[in-house]
Amino acid sequence: MAESGTETVIQEQSPAGVGGPVPEPRRRSSAVLARLARRSRHILDWAKELAGSRELLFAWTMRNVRARYQQSILGWLWAIIQPAMQAAVLTVIFTFFVPVNTDKTPYILFAYVATTPWTFFASSLTDMTSSIVTNMSLVTKIYFPRETLPAAAMLARLIDLAVAAGLLVPLMLYFGVAVTPALLLYIPAILGIQLMLTMGIGLACAAANVFYRDVQSFLTLGIQIWFYASPVIYPLATVPERFRGLYFLNPMAGIIESYRRVLLYGQAPGRELLVAAGLSLGALVAGYIFFRWSERLFADIV
Repeated sequence: MAESGTETVIQEQSPAGVGGPVPEPRRRSSAVLARLARRSRHILDWAKELAGSRELLFAWTMRNVRARYQQSILGWLWAIIQPAMQAAVLTVIFTFFVPVNTDKTPYILFAYVATTPWTFFASSLTDMTSSIVTNMSLVTKIYFPRETLPAAAMLARLIDLAVAAGLLVPLMLYFGVAVTPALLLYIPAILGIQLMLTMGIGLACAAANVFYRDVQSFLTLGIQIWFYASPVIYPLATVPERFRGLYFLNPMAGIIESYRRVLLYGQAPGRELLVAAGLSLGALVAGYIFFRWSERLFADIV
């Protein structure tokens, strides 16, 4: 009887042992990890497929660039003129009419460091959103990775960003702003995070625009609101400390502030860049999943 009782107690107290059932929370965690692993493999496979189509991607990128500047007198200069004129107008307004304290940083430089990546972000999303609908005759007749179209639209604007960024060098030399060479190593990381964010949102918008043409109009409105919700025309110091945790849930806030810290203030990016990286990665994964789910329906919608 004693042995039987002991055996019963042991069985009741060790249900999660080697031979017992797996607890429900552990099963759920394992399922979530398995799904994440599958999604990661899918994204890697997608990246390999896109890399395998690099010739098509390059050709389509250059096609977008040529189409934008053909029969244009100023050509590539428009890549510089747009952010430069925007920064100039902001400088006049926020220097003479509504003064903004940027410490010792000249406002024209303060604004240009932000308007250049912002122009890339906004124009990329606009082009990516219409990329599938504009080329629907190809999408419905020829097989190729559909992501090539929004990716090429973004890369074409990335070339514009590189051209516009060239104006930063003479501006910084003119105003005597020194850059710490070691800190420049952060620039590719910041740009990579911005590319993840742009690609994720662009993929989602490109797919959604196939089903609902209102997406383009909503995006235009959203970009305007997003512009004022990001530290493009004002410094981060104007945002109350108690609201900054919520404020940095806007990944573009962390990205723009990181550009300024590296290029203007001689500082390494803060924790806001890590927040932006996490949110941008989430946007990329979500955008990829939605695009992949939607692309099989493209031919049926149009």
